[in-house]
Amino acid sequence: MVTAEILERHRAALTGHCYRMLGSASEADDAVQETLVRAWRSGDRFEGRSSLRTWLYRIATRVCLDALSERSRRARPMDLGPPSAIDAPLTALPRSHWIDPVPDASAVPAECDPSERAVLRQSIRLAFVAAVQRLPPRQRAALLLADVLGWSAAEIADAVDASVAAVNSALQRARATLSGLDLGEPLPAPSDEERALIERYVDAFERYDMDALTALLHEDATMSMPPYALWLRGHDAIRAWLVGRGAACRGSRFVTTAACGSPAFAQYKLPAAPGLGRRAWALLVLELAAGRITGMTFFLDTDAVFPRFGLPLELAPSAARSWAGEAPTGGR
Repeated sequence: MVTAEILERHRAALTGHCYRMLGSASEADDAVQETLVRAWRSGDRFEGRSSLRTWLYRIATRVCLDALSERSRRARPMDLGPPSAIDAPLTALPRSHWIDPVPDASAVPAECDPSERAVLRQSIRLAFVAAVQRLPPRQRAALLLADVLGWSAAEIADAVDASVAAVNSALQRARATLSGLDLGEPLPAPSDEERALIERYVDAFERYDMDALTALLHEDATMSMPPYALWLRGHDAIRAWLVGRGAACRGSRFVTTAACGSPAFAQYKLPAAPGLGRRAWALLVLELAAGRITGMTFFLDTDAVFPRFGLPLELAPSAARSWAGEAPTGGR
C-alpha cells in the first residue's frame, strides 16, 4: 500500500530532480507537492512493475513538463551577455528570471551511497543546472533521466510519452548542445587542499584583505549578484568592485551551509547601529577548480532564500562561522 509516510521518504530525491528540471528551489517544492498528491490519489493503480521511486520520478517529470510549458527558462547573469562594466547600473530582474539555490540537504537523499551522492551533488551545481536550462523541456527531461538517473531509452520514452527513437534523437541533440558549454569541473567532497583554500578565502573576506582574496581567484573568475543582471570577470574587475561599490561588505561574517553541491556561506553585514545583530546580506555559493575559486554567486534575495536554508535573517553579535568541509546546515 502506498501511504503518505512512504511517499514522504522520496521527497529529497524528487526535489533534486525537479530542481534540475526547473532551476528553482521554490518551483521544485511546488512540483514535488503536486507529484505526491497525484501519487497519493492514484496509489491504488501502482502495479509494482517498477520501483516506487521510478514511478514517482515518472510523475514528477510530467509535472515539470507541464510547468515548463507555461514559462521561459531561468538563467544566471552570465547567460545574458558579456561581463559588465564596473560602473554599469544595477538592474534588478524579477525573481522568476533567475536560477536560485537549493540546499544540499533538500535535494540529495540522506540514504545515498557515496557514489550516488557524488553524482547527485554534481547534478545540482549551478553551472550544470544553468546549462540544462538551455535545453527544450523534453530534451532536458531525457538528458536528466538518462545521464543523472541512468534510465534506459525505453524507460524515458514511457515517462515522456515518446518513442524510443524520439528519445534517442533528443538525447543526441541535448548532449551536442551541452558539449559546447562550460559546465565547470566536477567537484567531489572537498579535499584537504580545497578546504584550506575555502578557509583562506573566508578569512581574507572577513578581514577584507582584497589582495589576499583576489590571489585565491582564478584569473577568469566570475562574480554575480542575482537579482541584478550585472556580473564581473577577472581579478581587476572583482577587486575594483569590492573596494569600490561593494565596500559596504567590509566587516561581513560568514556562516557555513551547503548549496547546489558546492561550498556555501550565509553572509551577514555589519549592523545598522551598535548593539544590533548583523543583518543577512547574501547566500554565497563558491565554485572551485584547479586549486582556485572560479565563481562567486551572491544570492541577495535573503528574505526568500535564508528561510529555505534554516538561516536567521539576523545574526547575534556573538555568532561566528565554522568551516569544516560539508556543513549540515540547510534544508527544511
